[in-house]
Amino acid sequence: MEPSIIVHGGAWNIPKRKHESHLEGCRRAVEEGIEFLLDGMSALDTIERAVRLLEDHPVFDAGFGSFLNAAGEVEIDAMIMDGTDLRFGAVGSVQCIRHSVSLAREVLEDGKHSMLVGKGALRFARRIGMETVTSKELLMDRELERWKEIQLDGTFTS
Repeated sequence: MEPSIIVHGGAWNIPKRKHESHLEGCRRAVEEGIEFLLDGMSALDTIERAVRLLEDHPVFDAGFGSFLNAAGEVEIDAMIMDGTDLRFGAVGSVQCIRHSVSLAREVLEDGKHSMLVGKGALRFARRIGMETVTSKELLMDRELERWKEIQLDGTFTS
């Protein structure tokens, strides 16, 4: 059986002018993910790596490039599930983590909890030695400008 991978690059009304960059990012994650599988990587490791590619791609609202919350801060959510035994790990409202999917994976592997949020998730990340970044390292000028525009008139344009 040939391996298959499906990824999505967000669930919002993506402007037509941004379609190609979104498709390119998704294609890259799928193509590299299939290579990971063909090289013998487990499905769970593969999906974590594929999502990390999306988190590193500035066109997506994940990791670097995330939308800002009402306070103008990057806050990220992620979840990962192992289909073989239905275990999952999730994190919500996480700050200062570049790859939230990897933190969710650590929650899954730790097994003491299924979901950690906010400061508790960040404490867990630090306790296990996960690298943290500054908020500025996750912030894109495009998202700061979008946030400022929303603050001025309460509308969203892209």
